[in-house]
Amino acid sequence: MFRRYLLEPGLVGLDWRGFHDAQEPARRFAKDGFLGPDGGRLIVDVDGVAAGNVGWRKGSYTPSSYYWEIGIVLLPEWRGKGFGWRAQAMLCDYLFEHTPVQRIQAGTHPENIAEQRALEKAGFQLEGVVRACEFRAGQWRDGLLYSRLRDDPVNPQ
Repeated sequence: MFRRYLLEPGLVGLDWRGFHDAQEPARRFAKDGFLGPDGGRLIVDVDGVAAGNVGWRKGSYTPSSYYWEIGIVLLPEWRGKGFGWRAQAMLCDYLFEHTPVQRIQAGTHPENIAEQRALEKAGFQLEGVVRACEFRAGQWRDGLLYSRLRDDPVNPQ
């Protein structure tokens, strides 16, 4: 599945960044199973079927603290069925339970209304627009930054 994301532009829409080393996911998995101190990836499993993956990576605003940035990719046939927000909420619960972070953040595209709704259902709040933050599909694009803090209330859906 990870290899498909690198080779099939239609699977990830605006998140596709051009062709990359298709063997990198296999090397990374052999190295640490996609689990390391600075981040990782987990399969989104729906009744024994790999529907996509969630990932997290360490970021920092200061040398004395860090946050997690999370992301998700679902295969097209699994989108719009409620699995995305649940997977992201479960990942946040896990990260808050097992690491001392105060903040988890996620970015998305202004055009990705489904992910904006999923993040809000998972307990995230919109912080604002990050102007011209990424170069994709031949142009600089704005992003939206969402965050969830350890003590933020989350309404189970």
